[in-house]
Amino acid sequence: MAFDFTEAEIQRYSRHILLPEVGGTGQAALKAASVLVVGAGGLGSPAALYLAAAGVGRIGLVDDDTVELSNLQRQILHTTQAVGSPKVESARARLEALNPEVTLETWPLRLSADTVDDLVRRYDVVCDGCDNFETRYLVSAACVRAGRPLVSAAVQRFEGQLSTFHPARGGPCYHCLYPPTDGVAQGLSCGEAGVFGAVTGVMGTLQATEALKEILGLGTSLAGRLLMWDALATRFTTITLQRDPACPVCGDLERESSHG
Repeated sequence: MAFDFTEAEIQRYSRHILLPEVGGTGQAALKAASVLVVGAGGLGSPAALYLAAAGVGRIGLVDDDTVELSNLQRQILHTTQAVGSPKVESARARLEALNPEVTLETWPLRLSADTVDDLVRRYDVVCDGCDNFETRYLVSAACVRAGRPLVSAAVQRFEGQLSTFHPARGGPCYHCLYPPTDGVAQGLSCGEAGVFGAVTGVMGTLQATEALKEILGLGTSLAGRLLMWDALATRFTTITLQRDPACPVCGDLERESSHG
């Protein structure tokens, strides 16, 4: 089977192509795929870097923030020279320098109910690394409506967690794991609780790994499971998640109404 790769692309992705589980077919699938990265911060930085390095053909970056000096302890897409610049433009420059073969789409906006559905539908997979629950709920619901897999990561202090949500395949959605309540909505941000910078690197890299697995159909998906990492104890824990039949986003009543 012939693949539409330049000689430079064959060299760039040679270590992928050598893997029997990926090969030329898998690399072509990555080139044809698209991923939306929500948040160009601590999680989005390593996620976007590895997605671009892997050769995902089209990557969207959503963030309405500007680079601050306090970001640089963990947000490795950005440099000191980029302080004061829009994060999506700083990210674009870094990713284009890493892999000019990838198409980058920047969205300097804060997702809202008016914009989220159109944006999510443009991409095959969504990686959510934003820093607030309001946006997480918006993205989760939009992914359910569009039938897109959502790879969601979060960090605080010395701990991180990661899961893939894809109710179209029968698993739970983000709302099943964290039903919207006043207690959840008031969770502390990194700016309030602090975060160990390297923890975001680990979780963002794992997030990219799961997104690539979703595109390639490799291994066992994290859908229906929650991976938790305690960096101080050097301990990974995985728990099984259950879909909530009464979930207002992916539950049985919502599914029935969406199917007519």
